Amino acid sequence: MTMQSELAPATAPAPAPAAPERPVEIRIRGLEKTYTTERNTVHALSDINLEIRREEFVSLIGRSGCGKTTLLRIMAGLVPPSGGEVEIGGRQLWQQQKVDATVIKRLGVVFQDSNLFPWFNIEDNIALPLKLRGVRKAARRERVRELAELVGLRNFLSNYPRELSGGMRQRAAIARALSDNPELLLMDEPFGALDALTREKMNVELQRIALATKATVVFVTHDIEEAVSLGDRVVHLTPRPGRIKDIADVDLARPRALEVQTSREFNEVVAGLRASLSQEDDDES
Repeated sequence: MTMQSELAPATAPAPAPAAPERPVEIRIRGLEKTYTTERNTVHALSDINLEIRREEFVSLIGRSGCGKTTLLRIMAGLVPPSGGEVEIGGRQLWQQQKVDATVIKRLGVVFQDSNLFPWFNIEDNIALPLKLRGVRKAARRERVRELAELVGLRNFLSNYPRELSGGMRQRAAIARALSDNPELLLMDEPFGALDALTREKMNVELQRIALATKATVVFVTHDIEEAVSLGDRVVHLTPRPGRIKDIADVDLARPRALEVQTSREFNEVVAGLRASLSQEDDDES
């Protein structure tokens, strides 16, 4: 009678399945933008090709005039491209000079200026997009309460914008942009006018909000540290015409506290982007 040895090698455990790759939320192909005036023609963007996946946070950096804001405004349906395609959620945003209204409903936009209406209190400012879309008052009020809790304004809904600090006004602007549950949040230097300490605090808060809402975020900034602190990837645009020169991956766990800026990984990404930007000076000299 033959017995199987108890020392026979054990079968190796199967490797854990890889996490499924998130679908592409934004696909930009061959994007061009040229402004023509009576005096001259400005080539603002040239051959922009970029894919951004769902729930990804992408920062856009580059020198002044490189086309960061122009690119964001094209993605927001505010400025038509001169050529190329912008696809959001599988649908073309631009058809000739017109935008697809069903795509626009998926977007929330925040600018450097909060653009709150001074004659409305904070509750009414946040609720305005819902009111314009015919949402009933009770439902509007419930949604505003949820958002106020999310952005830390629960006790300030009856205040007017002039009674709040710059950081709190930007919280209200973010809440308003989130009012209709956008899948994509576009932000053009939203904290650029804030003092350094408030800006740092808002960066931490924005990460928390993005994780809670599962929104895809595209964030324009001049600040390299801010771009790396927030982004899963940082896209570097060259001076005019704006082209994608480099895309840096930021492989740091979320949420990211301010202390992440002292880590070796963080500073390596920052140093690489600084070198890429400095090379532009060498190329011009």
